[in-house]
Amino acid sequence: MRRHAALLALLLGGTLGGAAALAQGGPALDGARIERLTGLKGRLDQKEGVFKVSAPRTDLRVMVAGVKMTPPMGLTSWAAFTRAGAHTAVMGDIVLTEDQVNINVVAIHNHMTGETPRVLFLRYWGVGRTIDLARGLKTALGQTATH
Repeated sequence: MRRHAALLALLLGGTLGGAAALAQGGPALDGARIERLTGLKGRLDQKEGVFKVSAPRTDLRVMVAGVKMTPPMGLTSWAAFTRAGAHTAVMGDIVLTEDQVNINVVAIHNHMTGETPRVLFLRYWGVGRTIDLARGLKTALGQTATH
C-alpha cells in the first residue's frame, strides 16, 4: 500500500540521521507539546533526556498458542524523542498487521511466533523539528487504528 510509504516519509519528517546529528544540545524537549501533538501520554526519563509516548493496539485480537495477547504483553506502539543538536530525533516501533506492511523501512521484526493474526513491528528513525516528527507519528498511528 503506497499510503504506508507516504506515512513513513511523513513520520520521518526531517532527514534520516547519522551519528553527527546526534550531538546533544539545543532547547529541552517539551513533553506537554509532544503529548498535545501526538495525542498520546508520555513520560520523561530525566537522566537520559528521553520523552517516550506509547499507544496500545486495542483493536487487535491476537492469539499465540491459544493464549490471548493483550497490549501490555507486546501490542503497543511507542516513540522515544530526544534532542539531537538543534533538532529532535525520534525512534520507535509501530505495531502493524501483516497486511499493513508494504513499504521499505529501517526494520520490520516480530516479537512472537505463531500468533493469529500475524503481528509485525515497524522500526523507524528520523531527525527533524519536534513538531513535524510528532505530527507525523500521530498521522501514522491514526492509519493503524492505534489509540
